Amino acid sequence: MSRQRFPEEFKIEAVKQVTERGYPVAEVASRLGVSAQSLYQ
Repeated sequence: MSRQRFPEEFKIEAVKQVTERGYPVAEVASRLGVSAQSLYQ
């Protein structure tokens, strides 16, 4: 199984939702359809 690649803009927006907007990592991951571990990485 190969890793899914996400565009840089997607990654930046996902991290901003957690760091700047204060959403929980689990919530953002669920909404975006990725694992919480992916966001931590």
